[in-house]
Amino acid sequence: MLWVTPRKIWNAAKILGSYYLTRLLQRPIQWGVPFTISIEPTTACNLRCPECPSGLRSFSRPTGNLRADFFRRTIDDLYRDLYFLIFYFQGEPYINPEFLDMVKYASQKGIYTITSTNGHFLSEENARRTIESGLDRLIISVDGSTQEVYEQYRKSGNLDQVLQGARNVVKWKKQLGSKTPHLIFQFLVVRPNEHQIPEIYRLAKEIGIDEVKLKTAQIYDYAQGNSLIPVQDQYSRYRQQADGSYRIKNKLLNHCWKLWHACVITWDGMVVPCCFDKDAQYRMGNLQDQSLRKVWQQKPYQEFRKNILKGRDQIDICTNCTEGCKVWA
Repeated sequence: MLWVTPRKIWNAAKILGSYYLTRLLQRPIQWGVPFTISIEPTTACNLRCPECPSGLRSFSRPTGNLRADFFRRTIDDLYRDLYFLIFYFQGEPYINPEFLDMVKYASQKGIYTITSTNGHFLSEENARRTIESGLDRLIISVDGSTQEVYEQYRKSGNLDQVLQGARNVVKWKKQLGSKTPHLIFQFLVVRPNEHQIPEIYRLAKEIGIDEVKLKTAQIYDYAQGNSLIPVQDQYSRYRQQADGSYRIKNKLLNHCWKLWHACVITWDGMVVPCCFDKDAQYRMGNLQDQSLRKVWQQKPYQEFRKNILKGRDQIDICTNCTEGCKVWA
């Protein structure tokens, strides 16, 4: 199946139109249903990254694995309007034993599928099954070009294992004659690794990775400085002030494209507005009880959109966000 259809185009047009009309009238108008959803395969992770709730084992919400029957039911309801399905929120997706089966199910429904992994589970078998699942885009986090630097952020991680996993995927793409998944090395730029940026490009080229993406790091405790904040300004979300404190560089605009075209679904069915709500503090509804089409239009969502228009700086999950206002982000 094609992942672009007349129905999907019409739904996207309605969403885009309602978003700009909302900005013009300064009141929430919402047409259509989301054409991008992120769904959480699991909250479990094998690593202990210092700025991640999964790594810190610090969730204030229940933890667990997405069930395949609930996933299929959700996709059956939404696939006709969905362009993109991001199999990631918190946790390491490959820990869920049914993960690749769910990817295959969504792919067969004509949805563009994306996941992000720390790369430790890309064995020969999983690499082959990843290609066979039809996954369209695979993001592999490689935050260092040497073990010593890599493990400063990816606590308990093994760089050699990650790079071998990447090689496995490249190998099986070639053996199966597949153009997908598009392979990305994602490099989270922090102070310990920023000097290794050129090396990550070299490694990616050597292995056969399609693209390298540099990502700025979200730091929770940034106001008084943090050892993870990069020295090079272009790689930091934060800027030091005259008094020595730090602030987010980007201005918080009082609109958010993500609230109109996307949402996040936790492993147990809670709908939350975006990936910055890691503890599912702002719960719009529960897909165990009602459809996303209903949740999308009901009062909690509309109230949240209304509050966005009043001031994103008053919503705690928005204050550390640098991209919510970008269309097509």
